[in-house]
Amino acid sequence: MCGIVGYIGKEGAREIILRGLTRLEYRGYDSAGIALFNNEEKTFNIYKDMGRVAHLESITDFSYPSKIGIGHTRWATHGRPNQVNSHPHQSGNHRFFIVHNGVIDNYKELKSDYLEFNTFDSDTDTEVIAHLIEKFSNEMSVNEAIRKTMSLLEGSYALAIMDTENSEQLYACKNKSPLLIGIGENGIIISSDLMALVGYSTKYIPLQDKSFVEISGNQYVIYDVIGKQMEHDIKTIDIDYFNIEKGEYAHFMLKEINEQPSVIRTIISKYFDEDKVTLNGEIKKALSVSDRLYIVAAGTSLNAGYIGKEMFEKMAGIPTEVHIASEFAYNMPILSSNPLFIFISQSGETADLRAALVNVKAKGYRSLTLTNVKTSTLAREADYYVELHAGPEIAVASTKAYTANLAVLAILAYGLSNQSFDLRNELSKVAISIENIIDKHEYIESLVKESLTKRNCFYIGRGIDYYACLEASLKLKEISYIQTEGFAAGELKHGTIALIEEGTPVIAIISQRKTSKNTRSNLNEVKSRGANTFVISTRGVHEHGDQIVLDDVYELFSPILTIIPAQFIAYYAALHRGYDIDKPRNLAKSVTVE
Repeated sequence: MCGIVGYIGKEGAREIILRGLTRLEYRGYDSAGIALFNNEEKTFNIYKDMGRVAHLESITDFSYPSKIGIGHTRWATHGRPNQVNSHPHQSGNHRFFIVHNGVIDNYKELKSDYLEFNTFDSDTDTEVIAHLIEKFSNEMSVNEAIRKTMSLLEGSYALAIMDTENSEQLYACKNKSPLLIGIGENGIIISSDLMALVGYSTKYIPLQDKSFVEISGNQYVIYDVIGKQMEHDIKTIDIDYFNIEKGEYAHFMLKEINEQPSVIRTIISKYFDEDKVTLNGEIKKALSVSDRLYIVAAGTSLNAGYIGKEMFEKMAGIPTEVHIASEFAYNMPILSSNPLFIFISQSGETADLRAALVNVKAKGYRSLTLTNVKTSTLAREADYYVELHAGPEIAVASTKAYTANLAVLAILAYGLSNQSFDLRNELSKVAISIENIIDKHEYIESLVKESLTKRNCFYIGRGIDYYACLEASLKLKEISYIQTEGFAAGELKHGTIALIEEGTPVIAIISQRKTSKNTRSNLNEVKSRGANTFVISTRGVHEHGDQIVLDDVYELFSPILTIIPAQFIAYYAALHRGYDIDKPRNLAKSVTVE
């Protein structure tokens, strides 16, 4: 969600921070700000407002050198998106500047207990932190004041802090929300996301919870909350700069849709030795000895989880449940005697999943994370992790991470099964079939122009096609703002059909032979009531007049294929409405608050 970039060193802080914030735009935000030290006049300046980083850049003074600064992109949680609530925030006497990711659960109590007579400018929980640090700094060192403040905060936070009385020092600390230290030749960057470090640092340190860092030039010391120095790992950045640029494509989403065949082939290369699946032995054992799997996820990952359930049950015969992370964290069902929990998260930083993981670990249960970011919090904290190998996904609307999830889930399920079909060959066929759909993108665009002319839309299907409809509808609603719902086709007549009127778009996904005729019957029901219908089907079950006909693949893998035209439908619907495809309103790529 929110993004943090800070810098201290010998180079221009302004340029490094703004470039880093631009890299974090994919996370989603509604305002941006930066605080810089003017090395000529020896003063600190702050610039912030609603809008994109480009607007922030236009209001920032570029006439003076600066070697230290902090910047932020904000996704509002406390207070409306406006200039006053934007970060950085300042303490009461303007000594400290602070940027913050996360949510402080007890900020109201801290206000009344410690800051009863302080005046606040904003509606944010963040400003309370700045005031607390200033209050305690009157009684102790800045190091101690920050650590004392940390000890009082309940909730999640990643903080970057500057002290106007010491322009040679930068501070940072974190709990639950991600924060990294990037080590460069001429200085140090702190950031909430690896993307901001690419091109500047080759080495980085992922900070642990309740850790605090003092940074001076190229030197840093990491402490725990009581002031004891902490050991830490230095990792290597392995993201290719090219992979976070759009290249020839108009939008990251379009680029990422087109990358899906190569993602499938990368996954094959990572998890196969010739024709045999190469699963980590410990992971395979953990899965195979479990009496029930519990998939916990949110959004697109949740939709992938539903299809994963079908794969585990139909291929491996393992009972599997799927749960919404935000519900599961605080409303855990009755569990089996020997469960394994599978957490699916593109970013590996999803706060709802982490809350659920903490509860699961506290009860002594085993956990496995599927993530696209092997250095993420969920990957580090689960007992096991499996990497998606999708490469950086920048567009907020997930595409290639979804198909990567399905491919990896298929490999996991197959590895636990007694199935004898050629999985490598079947996934290769899927990659080729995706390429065939990509070649028809202009035709899909023409269908969108003809059919998606209303404010609402429905996707319908049965069985695994219904789960594909959930993801297809999510894609359309989140970037085109068309009110779209995915429904089990047989449920329409139990109430929802009342919403069908003349011209309502209803898109059917049909890839399963045993339910094909039933779904077509439901399609006729809405068509007779004026709906504008069209069908995405596979060749083996298609009928004359189906608008989009896809290649036949192994039936359980059809959702990897049927989602591709749905992704294009969403993309072109948003494109022709003039919306910001890569950064849809109100949404964030990495949801790091509960």
